[in-house]
Amino acid sequence: MTDLGDFESFDDFDPDDAGEEGPPDPDAGDPPSDAGDPPSDAGDATDPPEGAEEFETASVTPVGRDVGIGTLSAREGLVVSEDPEDTRLRAYITVGNRSAVRVGSYLVADYPDGERLFCRIVALEYAQEFEADDATEIHARRAMRRGEVDEQDYKFMASLEPVAVLYRDGGELRRRMTDRVPKPETVVRQATDAGEIKTGLKIPDDGVFLGHLAVGGEKVRTAAEPPTIDYRLKDDYGSGDPLVFRHTLVAGGTGSGKTHATKNVLRQYLAGDRTYPVEDGRSVRPAVVQFDPQDEYAQMHDDNPDLDPAFARRCEAEGVAHGGHDDTVAFVPKVGDATYAADHHRAEQVEFTVPFSMVRENTWLVAGGGLNDNQYAGLRELLGRFFRNYGDGGSYREFLTYLDDPGLREELDDSGVIHEATFDAVRRRVRGFGSVFDRDARPITEQVSRLVRPGGLTVVPTYHINDSRAATTVVLAVASLLVDQKLSNDPTYDRIKETPVVLGMDEAHNFLTDAEGVQARRVIGKFSEAAKQGRKERLGLFLVTQDPQDIADPVFKQVNTTVVLNLGDEDAIGAVNIPSNLEGKVPYMEKGQMVVYSPDNSDPVELVGLPTCLTRHGRD
Repeated sequence: MTDLGDFESFDDFDPDDAGEEGPPDPDAGDPPSDAGDPPSDAGDATDPPEGAEEFETASVTPVGRDVGIGTLSAREGLVVSEDPEDTRLRAYITVGNRSAVRVGSYLVADYPDGERLFCRIVALEYAQEFEADDATEIHARRAMRRGEVDEQDYKFMASLEPVAVLYRDGGELRRRMTDRVPKPETVVRQATDAGEIKTGLKIPDDGVFLGHLAVGGEKVRTAAEPPTIDYRLKDDYGSGDPLVFRHTLVAGGTGSGKTHATKNVLRQYLAGDRTYPVEDGRSVRPAVVQFDPQDEYAQMHDDNPDLDPAFARRCEAEGVAHGGHDDTVAFVPKVGDATYAADHHRAEQVEFTVPFSMVRENTWLVAGGGLNDNQYAGLRELLGRFFRNYGDGGSYREFLTYLDDPGLREELDDSGVIHEATFDAVRRRVRGFGSVFDRDARPITEQVSRLVRPGGLTVVPTYHINDSRAATTVVLAVASLLVDQKLSNDPTYDRIKETPVVLGMDEAHNFLTDAEGVQARRVIGKFSEAAKQGRKERLGLFLVTQDPQDIADPVFKQVNTTVVLNLGDEDAIGAVNIPSNLEGKVPYMEKGQMVVYSPDNSDPVELVGLPTCLTRHGRD
């Protein structure tokens, strides 16, 4: 007898002693097909012989109940390192839990002293349980006939990325960087506590609502009511400046839902209880001014007929402002013979024109895109002389007449102030703006108190303007009026200076592009300075685009919050500068899915926006 058993009886085995005929003859063929079934009284083949003693059966059901979805494994090392490349955290996921886990899911593992490791699944892998080759004909055909996989033959391993250590400080749940390694065989469980998830991802409890936390397009569910995790942007001065004044970019392709999402976010800034402190100690509601090339945002005046009472109650329960905003005014630029038709919304309409006097402080408004530095300097000289002679009331037509004076051309050339060739170039380039300046409407400078209203939404539509240069001039003129007054130490319009302003610009790539030429440089310089001073002056830029790669870098670098919906262009995806693990998801996101990268607010996350627009949206 050996440790493996007594093999002697096998060596002396005699088939005749067993009453059998020995091993079957391989040439004998199959048993006759009419051999028939065994007699009914033969009993079950597994039954013990009559009179034999039966073995006592024992239950194999484990005592207690499984907690979690698996355990940490140290087989390949269990490492937490300052270098992410050296960190190794792997968890074995039990058979019954494997269908519930996804790449990107959030897990929690407890330390013995009550602290918790909050982590994220970054990879899932099947590994062989036993040394065997399942890439064979036999295994493949067996699986094909069986139609299912015996998962107990395989290990299901999850690779984890540590996000933070959660701990209690005076009863409050806090987070810190991962600085300790959990023990082997520590149970890992799915994060289902809203407090754990928000703390682990650094998501604020209060602020401007953007959407619900998601993984792979599915909302993260918790044991709370409501079961979803609301994602919000910080909006007070308790822990830094409100993020609205640190600027937002919404990027998404056609049909991605970016206008829907933008309307929902802007509606939150128009909520009745949202205010910001200003220098004189008052708390003032923000004014939203939205430039609208597709004529969609004036609809925010109206209720959405698809927003049913049940959805409205859910919004109220989560503190989400909804419904049409009564204080919405469409400021319609009067340009040439263009007419504005507005049967798709009920917002009040106010016509305005851009007075030529605005060019005095913003020479580049009539510079077009073709003037070089020398010509631009000549234009400044000519405008300075013109306004000194005609005053602020000087019109665009009078300026053209002024330039047609041959005596002026000769005088400036002879004195060496402006060469005659430069003079001629300027005179040619400043023509073509007659449809923009001094039209038959009240100047925008006389309607500032209507343009900027605390708690009001002003929409400037340009869809009805066929001339793209004219539309660009209107947008830049009004935007510059707001920016100049915000940045001025001696403002002409206190209403703008003293009111928090959210400046929304759809198709921002058309206005803030990084192009050559004096005008582009002046525009970018102005808006990059506005972005830098936004926190101090209560000015927030809210840029919407499908071509983020065309936004000038000096402006883009000042954006703190980037909201990315579906983008199919590789250059556009690369330009938004989000983490690589989320970047790969962008081309596959469905309408309303988004990635939010806001380093001063939270870790990068995936969200699902509200399925219903909070105001009216879309044409009938």
